Formats: sequence, C-alpha cells, structure tokens
Amino acid sequence: MISLQKLGATVGAEVLGVDRDRFVHDEDLPSACLQALEDNGVLVFRGVHLDDQTQVAFCNRLGDIHRFPTHPIPEISIVSLDPSKSAVAEYLKGTFDWHIDGTTDEVPNMATVLSAHALAEDGGQTEFASTYAAYDLLSPDEQQRYGSLRVLHSFEAHQRRLNPNPSPEVEADWATRPKREHPLVWRHRSGRCSLVLGATASHVVGWDIAPGQKLLEDLLARATAGDRVYRHEWSLGDTVIWDNRGVLHRVCPYDPTSPREMHRTTILGDEAIA
Repeated sequence: MISLQKLGATVGAEVLGVDRDRFVHDEDLPSACLQALEDNGVLVFRGVHLDDQTQVAFCNRLGDIHRFPTHPIPEISIVSLDPSKSAVAEYLKGTFDWHIDGTTDEVPNMATVLSAHALAEDGGQTEFASTYAAYDLLSPDEQQRYGSLRVLHSFEAHQRRLNPNPSPEVEADWATRPKREHPLVWRHRSGRCSLVLGATASHVVGWDIAPGQKLLEDLLARATAGDRVYRHEWSLGDTVIWDNRGVLHRVCPYDPTSPREMHRTTILGDEAIA
C-alpha cells in the first residue's frame, strides 16, 4: 500500500513515506505505483535520491525498458542540453513544447521515470496535463464530432516550431524521420478515452491545413489551461513517473549552459493508439 497526496485537480499525486530502500525491497510497490499512475497520471517521490542501479532495478519491475546499446548504462539516458552529455541535446530543446513521447512510433511509451541529478538555477520545471481530462471535459457534441478525426504526427512538425527556416540539409534529415497517422481520440482498452495532441501534431487528415491546425491549437490550449496543469518544481533527488498514455508534458525553458541533468528510464508500451 502507498499513501498519496493529490497535487492537482486533474493530474498529479505525491507518494508519501517511500524511501530508496523501499524501491529495492518492497515487493508490492511496483503494482501499487502502476495503479496509482493509472489513477493520477503523474507520481512524485520527493528527495529519494535514486542511483542509476536502483532506478533500473525498480523500472524492470514496472515493465520492459527501452535500452540504448551505446550508453554506459543502456537503460539510462541523460537529459541535458550539454552536447558533451547528450548526443541529442539540440533536439531536446523541443521538449519546451507540450508533447507526448513516441507519437511517431508504432506503439508509444507506457511511462517515463525521471530523476533529478543536477538542477537549473532558473527554469527547468516540468509541467503535466491529463489528456484523459482533456477528453472528459469536452462536451458530448464535441466528443462525437472529434471522435472520427485523424491527425498526422511527425518529427518535422515538432522541430519546425524550433527552426521555422531550416537549411536544405536539415529539411532533408527531417524528411527521413517517421510520420504516423493517429485518431485524435485514443480509445484505450481500459475503456477510457484521451486526446492525442502536442507538438508532433501536424494537421487534421482530410481538412484544409489552417482550420485543422486551429482546432488542434484550441484543444491543446484547453487541455493545458492553468487549472489543469501540475508544475513540478524540482529538488535534487526527486523522482517523477508519468503515464505517457494519458499525459502531456513539457519542460519550462532554462539556460542551455545550465548544469541541469536528469536521468531518464523509459518503460515500453504495449498498446497502440487506436
């Protein structure tokens, strides 16, 4: 059993009374966390100071983990804007926009586990909004009208927000990246519904570009209105887990020269968007 304290009206809960030892030895903690994640979207563990080995061991009990064969610890990726620490530092600036991880993959990630190893002096908070709540708060008429729409998601749509005037070489690189069409409304096998939104959403299939983009921008603005967002103010040693299937997230901008460093483990998904 775990004790929870709600952090937001529609998303987020702090897990109370769990120290690093419980991550290793409490056999019931993973299943309790998975249920709490389904119910709350985001779980916050304050000041637990997980080392990489403990984080990986715990994540292995939550599900299958994404591995990077070239990383020193294959289950850990470093989130940093320092190119010497992260080969994708430049692309990580795209995380300043609201997004769902893996929308151009056949099956998006189930969850992300992120631990704070160094902090930004200013900025660097992480914000979360529930895509389940985004759907539930639509009117019945909107739920019906939007239920049949499909949206194209692409790496290019995400990166063009950062770089609206790319060089031909950059555009050519974007063109090699996958694109994927998804329903706007994800009907989960649990019976719940969520909206699939964010920076990778290029346009509504079959609509003129401008009105389709306006609809997507309006839905995103409503989903991430102030009272629907939980903003996590990081402290050193915090660990946060979020349900990527039902949560949008973004990082608040911070200085690229900042020492901010997060250690991320990704739990693979097993449910395609349908």
